[in-house]
Amino acid sequence: MDTVVEKALAEVGVDPKLSRAQRGRPRTTTWLAIENGFGIRHYASGRHVYIVQTRMGGRVRTITIGPATVLTRHQATMVARRVIAHARVGHDPATIRERIRSAPRMDDFLKEYWQKCAASWKPSTLTTATDYRRCHIDGAFKDIYVDSLTEADVAKWFAALTDNAGPGAANRCMDILRAALNKAEAWGYRVENTNPCYAVRCNRKVMRTRHLSEAEMTRLGAALAEMRDHADQSLRSQAVAITLLLLTGCRRGEILSLQWSDLRGNRLKLRDSKTGARTVWLGQEAVDLLARHPRSPKVPWIFWNERLRRQISTVGAAWQLVRDAAGLRDFRLHDLRHTFASHAVMNRENLPMIGKLLGHRCIQSTARYAHLDDAHLIDAAEEIGQAIELALAGGR
Repeated sequence: MDTVVEKALAEVGVDPKLSRAQRGRPRTTTWLAIENGFGIRHYASGRHVYIVQTRMGGRVRTITIGPATVLTRHQATMVARRVIAHARVGHDPATIRERIRSAPRMDDFLKEYWQKCAASWKPSTLTTATDYRRCHIDGAFKDIYVDSLTEADVAKWFAALTDNAGPGAANRCMDILRAALNKAEAWGYRVENTNPCYAVRCNRKVMRTRHLSEAEMTRLGAALAEMRDHADQSLRSQAVAITLLLLTGCRRGEILSLQWSDLRGNRLKLRDSKTGARTVWLGQEAVDLLARHPRSPKVPWIFWNERLRRQISTVGAAWQLVRDAAGLRDFRLHDLRHTFASHAVMNRENLPMIGKLLGHRCIQSTARYAHLDDAHLIDAAEEIGQAIELALAGGR
């Protein structure tokens, strides 16, 4: 391959000796969009060298073209294209490809990716990702090798998945595939900066703005109070969990995984959450609610199904009954979290404070929950207008 680079340099009128490998530890690489695998490598010493990275002989190779101070970008591009063309012509025949390739087929690669990476995922992440993979990714790229997967392959799969499973599921699957192919590049199965998922635009996310009005809150409160007195012990426990969701703004999994040891006075010490371990501060209503909730002997879980002798993992049955009783057919369980955040904003809490209450890492995540209704906007505008009017009157 060095001979190919030297010949290409000679053809563009440059000294072939410029292709000799540069010494020094590479610091960063800027990939140029002219050709996949073509870029400039920046060294700590200040040198900038054109390189081309391509797959040859079943492995990824990086070839030095020459210093950027001597070669023009056009000259380097011409050399890079010749190197890439040589690699393609020399290794494209199917018989040679099958014999020498080291990159696995997509299904085999996904198995390897799961084996190497899944151990570091949270249990909930592993469960969700495995379900999406089993339903929508396994078998989608049959007989395609991981280094041969193209933008066209991914775009066709994503469009069909959007039609069949919906835009949300398609986006989640795209996230999983993108992360997997990033690892394929890191492991040398694909050339760097060639992940085809980045060229496919995901479906636009629809941010829900649904939260409870005061009248709806009253109806929901009455339905929950009635459910907490239900004859069925499991439904009573589920109603307490739903009420706690509304009082704390926590996620469903955070509440249902609580143990009595996590309750410490007016705090909940969450051992795990979407953003890691954190503390949830409880108001007096939530403290009283948990104080009245019965404990099962020798059972660590707060929400326990006595009849089935296992932890309660879902509140779907109780939520369906409560939602219907309150007339909230278009209201999701997760919208209780929106309601908690919205009422915090209406009470003039600032976004950093609300972010701490919700367990957010960045302010952007909190801002999407800050849904003010028209009444509060009108009140705010009225207060500002009165303040300005008083200031104007004082200056007359």
